[in-house]
This record gives sequence, C-alpha cells and structure tokens, in this order.
Amino acid sequence: MKVIQLTPQDNVAVLVEAGHRGDAVDGHPGLVLQEDIPQSHKVTLADVAQGEPIRRYGVVLGYALRDYPKGSWINETSLRLPKSPALDALRANPDFKSPTDIREPKQDFFMGYANDPAFSPFAGTRNILAIHTTVQCVIGIVNAAIAKIKQDLLPQFPHVDDVIAINHQYGCGVAINAENAEIPIHALQNLVHHPNFGGEIMCVSLGCEKLQPTMLLQEHCTADNLVILQAQHGFKGMIDAIVKMAAVKLAKLDQRRRTPQPLSKLLIGLQCGGSDAFSGVSGNPSVGYAADMLVRAGATVMFSEVSEVRDGVPFIANRITSPATCETFKQQVSWYDDYLAKGKVDRSANPSPGNKKGGLSTIVEKSMGSIAKSGSQEIQEVLVPGGIPTKRGMIFAATPASDLVCGTMQMCSGATLQVFVTGRGTPYGLAALPVLKVCTRNELKAKWPDVIDINTGSVLTAGTSIQDMGESICDTILSVASGTTKPFTEQYGIYNDICLFNPTPNT
Repeated sequence: MKVIQLTPQDNVAVLVEAGHRGDAVDGHPGLVLQEDIPQSHKVTLADVAQGEPIRRYGVVLGYALRDYPKGSWINETSLRLPKSPALDALRANPDFKSPTDIREPKQDFFMGYANDPAFSPFAGTRNILAIHTTVQCVIGIVNAAIAKIKQDLLPQFPHVDDVIAINHQYGCGVAINAENAEIPIHALQNLVHHPNFGGEIMCVSLGCEKLQPTMLLQEHCTADNLVILQAQHGFKGMIDAIVKMAAVKLAKLDQRRRTPQPLSKLLIGLQCGGSDAFSGVSGNPSVGYAADMLVRAGATVMFSEVSEVRDGVPFIANRITSPATCETFKQQVSWYDDYLAKGKVDRSANPSPGNKKGGLSTIVEKSMGSIAKSGSQEIQEVLVPGGIPTKRGMIFAATPASDLVCGTMQMCSGATLQVFVTGRGTPYGLAALPVLKVCTRNELKAKWPDVIDINTGSVLTAGTSIQDMGESICDTILSVASGTTKPFTEQYGIYNDICLFNPTPNT
C-alpha cells in the first residue's frame, strides 16, 4: 500500500489507492490501516492525541478532535480548524530570490497574433470576433445573429477562429453607482481589449440600460462599433444590422496571421477546481513548474482565488519583494474577508463536498495545494478583480475562488489561455480562450479520456518527476498558444457562460 508523505514534519500521508483494514503501508514498518480508507485520503503515521496538530505540507491542517491511533483515517470530521493567518503580520520579503535551477522552454516564442500596443500589450492565441453587450436584455437577439453569422458569413473568412457573444448578467437592474460597482464595470471595459479579439470592437446595446455604451466602450463608442437595438426596425432589422457590422469586422480580422511572438507577449491564467488531495502532489506542482519555466522565459502567468489561498497567505507574501505590492495584496485579501463576513460566511464553507470526497479535510489543506500551481518565482504584481497586468512575470489576480467567476475575471484581465487542474473532474471551458485541462490521477483520465488533456497521475504511480511533467505541460501550453494543438474544450465547444463578479446590489 503506497502512501505519499510530503514533508518529514507531516504526521499524515495520503493513500495513492484505496486501502483496507489490515493493509500494511509501504516504507513505514509496523504501520497498518486501522480501517478502510478511500483513495487520496489521509492516514496517521503516528499516534495523535486529542488536541494535537495534524500536519501536512509541513503546516497544521487542524487539531485532532479525539485520539487517533497510528493507521487511522483522517477526514473532514476529524479536525478543528486552526486560526486563520493574521494579515497585519504579513510583510514583503526584500531578500527573496527566485530559484534559478529551472529548465528552459524548448522555444522562446509562440506563434501568436500581434496586437497594436494601444489595444493590448499582449499577443493573441486565437483570432476571434467578439460581440460585446451592454445588458442581458440583448442576448437573445445577439445569439440569433451569431447563429446566422456562423452559418452564412464565417465560412467566407477562414483565418477567423470563431464569433462569440460576450453575454453577461450585468448592465441594468443593478446599482450602477454603488460601492464596488467599479469591479464589474472595469472588468467589462478591460474585456473589450482582450488580446484574442484582435482590436476589432463590436457592441450591441438595447438603448435604455444603465450601463450605457459610452461607459463600456469609452473612446471606442462610435457608429462603426455599435448597434442599438431600439433604433432598428423589428427583428429582421436588428439581425441585419448586426450581420452587416460583423461582415466588416470579420473582413479585417481575416487579414491577420500568426507570427513568431516573444514569450513576453504571452499571458496565461492558472486555475484549479474539483480539487482533491492529489492536487497539491501531482497536478498543481507540475503546472507550477511549467509556470516557472514560462516566467523565467519572459511570459506572464496569473494565479487567483483569494478565498481559496487565504490560509496560505504567508507563503504568498514571502514571494513579494515590494512593500507596496505586499500592501496591495493585504488590501485585496482583507476586502474578501470583509465581503464574506457581511454575508455571515466563514472559511469553513470551503472545501466543497467533492473536495472532501477527494480527501481535502480543511481549507488550510486546500490552500496549500492551490498555491502549489503558482510555482516558485517572485510575485511581481497584485491585480484588482479583472485588472490588466502592467508587469511581466508571476501575477496574483484577486478573484473569488468560484471556477466560473475566477475564469471570467482572468479572461477580463487578458488571459489568452487557461490551464485548469482538477482531481474530481469538471468540463469547464470558455469560448474566448483555450482551456487546457489537467488531471491529478490516472482514474479520472481513464473515465474522461476526451475531456482531460493532460494526466499527471504518473507522478503518483510511476515516479515521473515534477520537472519532467512540468516540462511536458509547458510544451503543450506553447503548442496550444500557437494553435497547433486544440484542447478538448475547444474541439467540442465545451463553453461555460460568462459569470461576472458583481458584489453590488440588484435593484
């Protein structure tokens, strides 16, 4: 029976496969399971008395609620949470040095779409016509128009990858001037400049909404870029106006070609969802190493999920050398603490039922696994939700932990590709950018062979190193970014709705 102990300080290890009472544990003489224990769940390596700490990753996951003899099963019912790390104690670490013993990518470029720097500082990985919307009211018309565009127009423009709608729940029936309304508004404004949209701006408005086109498009609010439905004559007039404008935009996008782009023009986002206890062993550390490779080569990589990394904030602050950046980090985390407190929600709301089934017992354990995907390099910048990076390197983009909201807000920040790690499985995808799906264990890849793109399970079962797996992931990222490889989400059109983060009241 194989188990994985992450640090010598740990008094628990996770089972690589499900175990049964009486099974002997490899590498731990005299250790026998006291009960049946599911795959990826924890077993005590020594006797633990009530009130004593349970350690994994070298940190305290919680305190034992009763005595646990050696060989016992530890799960979400076994622990009392420790106190959350105090934000006041966080300090920048000016002495932090990024590790340099990182492999180099096989190439220092990707084949991408150059953008005018006034539109976006990053290059696109796809060439897409995005039809933006100011309000939910127009979505039915926009969807009908896009169906016609894809049928009648898109085949005439073979160098355009897709036509998509930026459909969202914002725009009207909202407190447009409320505190924090800048979060959804700025996110949508930034999304207009997404690198995959090639500088061609097109928007459909109803006409009477609170989020007026001038607010969304700003200096780009011109007749060439805007269709107002209330100014059209009937359904046919609406569709014809949208199709007519799309034809002009498609003709321009069709002239674009992929060219070699330095990795400094690449912006990717990292996420994890449907996590399990292997996420911090195989999937996330492998993606983290790929991120290290890309960052060392000049790329920009974002990780997020404030409420999910909350219990690991000292480890993040330790990689921030700038006091100003560390202060921004503290402010963003503090904002989320207050946001959750107003809703009378505490951190025990996380992990999810699926996380617990996958062996994650507390939010501390989930935090440590989540942070692993960010690698080891210095954190250069902390972004507000939906903010666009102004620096290159590893970036912390403050977003909620929800897969769909985090993904949307990373997209608004300009991510042109996402790497999504899962242990339990999720078919999540976005139409605006390719989403590369990475799983933590062999069983999930076997169950979902045409959903999961990369399987890191051999790290658990076959001794594959994090470095080798990370390098393979890096190779695949650059192939996807260059359009050579399409992940399954893109092949099958597995696209989730846009879920904008809006912490303001509806009216």
